[in-house]
Amino acid sequence: MKIIVLGSAAGGGFPQWNCNCRNCAGVRSGTVAATARTQSSIAVSANGADWVLVNASPDILAQIRATPALQPARSPRDTGIAAVMLMDAQIDHVTGLLMLREGRQLPLYCTAPVWDDLNASLPLAPVLSHYCGVKWHPLETIGDGPGMRPVQVPGIDGIRFTPLALSSKAPPYSPHRDRPAVGDNIGLLIEDIASGRSVFYAPGLGAIEPQVDYAMQAADCVLVDGTFWSAGEMIEHGFSTKSAADMGHLPQAGQRGMIAVLDSLDAHGKAPRKVLIHINNTNPILDEQSPQRAMLAHHGIEVAFDGMEINL
Repeated sequence: MKIIVLGSAAGGGFPQWNCNCRNCAGVRSGTVAATARTQSSIAVSANGADWVLVNASPDILAQIRATPALQPARSPRDTGIAAVMLMDAQIDHVTGLLMLREGRQLPLYCTAPVWDDLNASLPLAPVLSHYCGVKWHPLETIGDGPGMRPVQVPGIDGIRFTPLALSSKAPPYSPHRDRPAVGDNIGLLIEDIASGRSVFYAPGLGAIEPQVDYAMQAADCVLVDGTFWSAGEMIEHGFSTKSAADMGHLPQAGQRGMIAVLDSLDAHGKAPRKVLIHINNTNPILDEQSPQRAMLAHHGIEVAFDGMEINL
């Protein structure tokens, strides 16, 4: 199984177009040792030619241009994207669907709450019906234990996707924003059936619930929420009045933060590969020379970058 990180930043990308925080201003001027990133998405394949696109970011066209495997050129008009799977209905994860409108009908895998949002609150599905159209395949989640409801995508032989409901936040335009529904946000346990090796992918993760703990302990690689370093990061910068928790993200720092969670996985003896993704432009870990980045390295935690490949 091969995974390509197409985009590793949170919404807005890095540098964000209108942001002059230390990171964004520094990467533009070359005074901060950081690398530009597009908005988060991954692609998963068993054979290196046919791929499931997990989330369709607004940067999808640039990501396709940077990833020749997604355009294998087997016919006059062709793509390696066999299907799209969505983690939620956030703008930075779904609006790239509009950029794929010139192709054939898109097989689209998502939960019922996400599908409802894409038909009403952010009506991309009705718009796309006038172009390529989408064929909805419902994802059913597990929310309170290790029972499995795996999905296999036609054309992606040998890979199994198991969706898990997460505690995070629905988009601001969703009717579920303040009334969470199971399936607003999911994580994915992605398994290579032949080898038994797996990755747990969760770019938006607000709490470690039993099903999340189970998946993280089972996985050989965890590719998880790296949005914020601290709980009050956006407040401290003056960019928001909301904490990381208010926005549905578990920060890295703190007694019960993501670093502590990832450290606990080593105690079970498996010591999975640990990678942070969906990194906000304000997060100091983007600076490769920062003490926060050094702390991650000390704990054996990597920071995802665009084009990163994970082979399992």
